[in-house]
This record gives sequence, structure tokens and C-alpha cells, in this order.
Amino acid sequence: MTKTFTEELRAAAGDQWDRVINHRFTTELARGDIDRNVLKKYLIQDHRFLDAFVVLLASAIAKARDLDDRIPGCQFLGLITGKENTYFERCFVELGCGKEERAKIPDEDVTKGFANLMKEVSYKGTLGEILSVLVVAEWSYQSWGEKVLPITNRDDFLTYEWVDLHSGDYFRDVVSYLRGLLDKEGTLIDDEGKEKCKAAFLRAIQLEEDFFEMAYAA
Repeated sequence: MTKTFTEELRAAAGDQWDRVINHRFTTELARGDIDRNVLKKYLIQDHRFLDAFVVLLASAIAKARDLDDRIPGCQFLGLITGKENTYFERCFVELGCGKEERAKIPDEDVTKGFANLMKEVSYKGTLGEILSVLVVAEWSYQSWGEKVLPITNRDDFLTYEWVDLHSGDYFRDVVSYLRGLLDKEGTLIDDEGKEKCKAAFLRAIQLEEDFFEMAYAA
């Protein structure tokens, strides 16, 4: 059976994909026993490139080939700027980490790397490259989110809501939508375009692994 373009890209990531979706961060988060300093560091840094992610998703919407391809992206953009952003703000209140404290914390190198990649493909990349970065972000998170959902502890919103945001029927549909767009691009672009998508995909999955590791670094 012939692989889809997104399946080919995931295969190109090899064991690194598996390391990301099986990272200890995901299981510790789901169980609710993750070190609060690790979680705090992760959330502060993750929120730093939310703006770049919004630009990335908006760029995919703008460059999509027709209205049908845009509408689900627009709906997902509303969730990112609404429910997901609100989750971050509630977490910062719960963790006692206000804007002044967060402003004193510098961006980690991997945070800068993520933001730079998102902006680079948004402003200079093709639709395929934009989608490649989006697919890594959402498909990898959906993969680990679904995996840890059965063991998710429901005592603390700090942990279980992050799992819920990356699992379930709606998020599965979002990932299918993004993958579908990229699979379609794979049938329309030439080999050079496919190589650019692969390069963006592999840069993104490297950053995903580095980001989890960063949260545990002293």
C-alpha cells in the first residue's frame, strides 16, 4: 500500500518521532506527578511562541487553495487564541507566575528556534513548508495526547487540560484536516518542493524533542 506524503515524512523522522511521543514529559504530565518547576518552565516557554504559531496557522489559511481548505483552519485558530490561550493564563495564575516575573525570564534557545522556524516558513515558505511545521506540531501532540489519555489524572487542571486540548474527536479532526492538506500538496508539488517540506518537517521534530528536554534542564 502506497504511503501518503505525511506518512512518508513521519517515516523520515524515524526513531525521533517515537522519542517525542513517548517522552517522559507526556506520561508525567498525564499522571499529574510532573515536577511543578518543570511544568512551569515548559508553559512559560511554550506560551512565548504562541504568537508565532498564530502567524503560522494564519499563513496556512491565507495560502490555502480554496475556501473549503480555509474554514477548518479558521475555526482552529479561534480555539488557539481562545481556549488554549486562556489555559495558559489560568496556569500562570495558579502557579503564581505573573507577567513581571515571566518578563524577567529569557527565551530558551529552543524557544527562539521554534519561533524563528515558524516565522521563516510563514513569511518565506511555501504552503507545503508551512503545513509541514503545523503537522509536526499538531500530529505529534495528538499522538502522545491520545496515548496518555487513559492514564490521565483528573485532579489538577494544570495537567489534564493540556492532555484534553490535544486529544479527543475535535483535535483528531484538526490533525486529519492538516494532514489532508499536506497530503494534497504532496500530489501537486515537484521533488524540490517535497524536499523543502521534508527539511521543515525534520527541523520541527528536532525542536519538539529539544523542547521537552529543555523543560528538564537545570
